[in-house]
Amino acid sequence: MARRSAESQFDLFIPLVSDMSLKDQRELMERPFFSLAKRKRLKPIEYTSPDGDTWVKVSGNAEFGIATIWDADIMIWAASALNRLKEQGVNDLPRTLKTTSYDLLRAIKRDTGGKSYQELNAALQRLESTTIQTSLRAPKRKDKAQFGWIDAFQLEVDPETEAPRGISITLSDWVYQGIVTERSLLTMHQDYFLLTGGMERALYRVARKHAGDQESGWTCRISILHEKTGSDSPLKQFTYLLKRIVAKNALPEYEMTLTKTNDGSPAVHFIKRDMEERVRVRDALKSLERQSAEDQRALEIDGLMNKRF
Repeated sequence: MARRSAESQFDLFIPLVSDMSLKDQRELMERPFFSLAKRKRLKPIEYTSPDGDTWVKVSGNAEFGIATIWDADIMIWAASALNRLKEQGVNDLPRTLKTTSYDLLRAIKRDTGGKSYQELNAALQRLESTTIQTSLRAPKRKDKAQFGWIDAFQLEVDPETEAPRGISITLSDWVYQGIVTERSLLTMHQDYFLLTGGMERALYRVARKHAGDQESGWTCRISILHEKTGSDSPLKQFTYLLKRIVAKNALPEYEMTLTKTNDGSPAVHFIKRDMEERVRVRDALKSLERQSAEDQRALEIDGLMNKRF
């Protein structure tokens, strides 16, 4: 309670971990916007969709490198926090979110030791310095938007102990508009934050966006998955790592199996883990409904026959 009392003098928006539904932007989940490696990545991420309509280029500066898929947890937290405010009926949603370093780390399931605060500061620096160019949401196909993930951040420390206290994060307008737009967010599984591998995180995001709740799941060529995740590994190495992940089959929500497309290309099939059981229950309920309707019709016919005789 002492920590809360000390921080109450700040004007903070503090999301409660227990009632936060995780949300992320649909258009970010299926394309490679973040580095999958914890080491500094300076090589730009470049992606063009198979139809050529959508392209993405992500660049980092020499000091900080490109924002990582673990840094993206902060953006998921921001989307989740804004979504909760919207559900509570707040009309004027803020572009600057305020909380404490401690609560932010807890919300994204991180340790709250001293090293974690240093890593949080480094993550915010990468999010601010990374430059994204994309045709997404551009007025014309050949036009481009350019932005960073956040425009600014501020960390407050205790003047006596220098312990981390308040934190404010100002989202870029492009990110903010994507979050507040109707139907732009998808719910993510709480265990996403527990995934330790960058590739596993990218695969979950792609599966959540494309496979969703489809009864038949979703099949994707390995070569396209390679592009969608933004992996900087050669395709052969990516395929080797992917097969190990499929064998482990530990993604939240989704089963993964190796398969082939109609033309024989190696692919992965994603489907909700409980989908077969859900389909079985639904079909059983439909069968009961049909049987009930038939029984009711039989009773009506019997009633008519009794009246006649």
